[in-house]
Amino acid sequence: MNPGKLQTPIDYLKGVGPARADLLRKELGIHTYQDLLNLFPNRYIDKTQYYKISQLQQTSADIQVIGKIIHVKTVEQKRGKRLVATFIDDTGQMELVWFKGHKWIRENLKINVPYVIFGKTKYYNGFSMPHPEMELLSEHEKNERIAMQPVYPSTEKLSNRGVTNRVISKMIQQIFQDSNLSFLETLPIDLIESLKLISKTNAVLNIHFPKSQEWLAKAQFRLKFEELFYVQLQLLIKKLTRQHKIKGYPFTKVGTVFNSFYKDHLPFELTGAQKRVIKEIRNDMGGSAQMNRLLQGDVGSGKTIVGFMAMLLAIDNDFQACLMAPTAILASQHYQGIKELADKVDLKVALLMGSSTTKQRREIHQELEEGTLHILIGTHAILEDKVVFKNLGLAIIDEQHRFGVAQRSKLWRKNTYPPHVLVMTATPIPRTLAMSLYGDLDISVIDELPPDRKSIQTLHRYDSHRLQIFKFIKDEIAKGRQVYIVYPLIQESEVLDYKDLMDGYESVVRYFPTPEYQVSIVHGQMKPADKEFEMQRFVNGATQIMVATTVIEVGVNVPNASVMIIESAERFGLSQLHQLRGRVGRGAEQSFCILMTSFKLSADSKTRLETMVRTNDGFEIAEVDLKLRGPGDMMGTQQSGVLNLKIADVVRDNDILKTARYYAVALLKEDPGLQLEKNSIVLYTYQQISKFKNIWNYIS
Repeated sequence: MNPGKLQTPIDYLKGVGPARADLLRKELGIHTYQDLLNLFPNRYIDKTQYYKISQLQQTSADIQVIGKIIHVKTVEQKRGKRLVATFIDDTGQMELVWFKGHKWIRENLKINVPYVIFGKTKYYNGFSMPHPEMELLSEHEKNERIAMQPVYPSTEKLSNRGVTNRVISKMIQQIFQDSNLSFLETLPIDLIESLKLISKTNAVLNIHFPKSQEWLAKAQFRLKFEELFYVQLQLLIKKLTRQHKIKGYPFTKVGTVFNSFYKDHLPFELTGAQKRVIKEIRNDMGGSAQMNRLLQGDVGSGKTIVGFMAMLLAIDNDFQACLMAPTAILASQHYQGIKELADKVDLKVALLMGSSTTKQRREIHQELEEGTLHILIGTHAILEDKVVFKNLGLAIIDEQHRFGVAQRSKLWRKNTYPPHVLVMTATPIPRTLAMSLYGDLDISVIDELPPDRKSIQTLHRYDSHRLQIFKFIKDEIAKGRQVYIVYPLIQESEVLDYKDLMDGYESVVRYFPTPEYQVSIVHGQMKPADKEFEMQRFVNGATQIMVATTVIEVGVNVPNASVMIIESAERFGLSQLHQLRGRVGRGAEQSFCILMTSFKLSADSKTRLETMVRTNDGFEIAEVDLKLRGPGDMMGTQQSGVLNLKIADVVRDNDILKTARYYAVALLKEDPGLQLEKNSIVLYTYQQISKFKNIWNYIS
């Protein structure tokens, strides 16, 4: 098809007109013929099968039956009447039911004449089909039919204005009728032959109007593969470009500081996973390309010590290092932990935050420029233009999804060449998602917890057990431990949630009265200074119980806290529950996480709670979370721009994703610049996608 033709505004399609065009633009983002062809069906009604009444199952599936009406009657009921017809075939009988339009339907029904009926069945003392689609068998045999009927995404407004599924289907048919139907190929011939893919033209035609189940499967595979292939190609080209064009500082030596710390000052034996990751980082930083590595590790897996040892490599090669964290609390904790380690090898560390005084800032700025300050830790304050390093060689970013792209790029400009970059996250990203989200980064995983860590015991309890839970808390406090009690805070119901939090706080204070007990409270409506003060009291052990909303989710490190109570746990997402659980279990004592809920739970909530009780493995939890929520809602995916997938699904189509990545890697290995004649089609398509920023704006 002529690519220009596809950019025709939708207003010009026969049967659309200005009002419908405006509706399609607002409701579904459809501006052109192209956009309408890219509105892929989300399911299909199979009209290739005919069932006998004796074969019907008690499910609410759409089915098609051939038979005759032998009797029609009107039945009185409390609210109006219903029209009931007895429908038979040679294996049994069922009822057809209408609740409105009785007069017209009754006048037009033919008795003892073969019909084809289609619709959803219900079962109650026998099968019935409300408001069936009906066609005389004689007409049915004459008509050219779409065997597999597509069902398109829609909205309430479209349905109310008469833009039904049938209307959308007719519009798409109109495009095929209006245009000379052949699409330019977008994949190289050898790849098409290797995977036995159908042509682009057949794929587009059969995704909308499949000839059969088999043709539909071929069309879906072809279009899903193509979408994922070009997503992977984009990521891999980005990675290659970075490796070749973005020079880095080669850290060639492992020197005195690193070696003396490793031999004499390591506070604990490193796990095998930590050693493996340090080796991967060393190899990256030893080359001439800039390192861009994502370090994933579950809460408590020991990412900080790995980050610190990467800093030592930079310092041994006469460079400085910095670590940027999203909150003041997290930055302070990193500072305390890293300063303790750095003091052992006489390195100077400073903390820079929004609250730092003018005097502190002046000192930090001067020492940074002189090079006497080795490591700077801080919040967004590090990004300020006044913060100038003598020689920044390594930038570590903690929980990177909390920083925007523009903020991060400021760090790159702190030196002539961009510094090596290590991104750390305690949010486990499932492999399937990581391949699509971070396919341009190298990924390291610390998948082993330190041997002295005791597994956190997780229990699910109902609200009716509250007094037993309070008794348990008293026992733990008597042992000298501290406790978190966390309440949800969801934007839409903020007022109610705040009331729940305050009611909860009051009942805790009643059960744990002063002076014997001290209870802190932290929530989003408090001033930052008050929040900080309450947090600090808990960190210092002045209060035994911290009642809070999820502000404590990231980075509070209180080794003495051994109990985490999560109220209304059914309202939290899995990754959030896992992050909260990671606030305890940081000391040598046995820790507990108790999930409190009402008895009324949805199926998804039950799955989440069962998963939490069953496992502490963040990656397993992330996989379940991905299956429950889908990739669009997972943390960080919205800002990636990569995952606006039209037809593929990174969870369900994981195998196609792996195949697509394999072929994209192989193609770029043979032809990194896409210069070979046989790949000209890939280069052209890739350029079009880059221009439009979306593969499906360039379908042909």
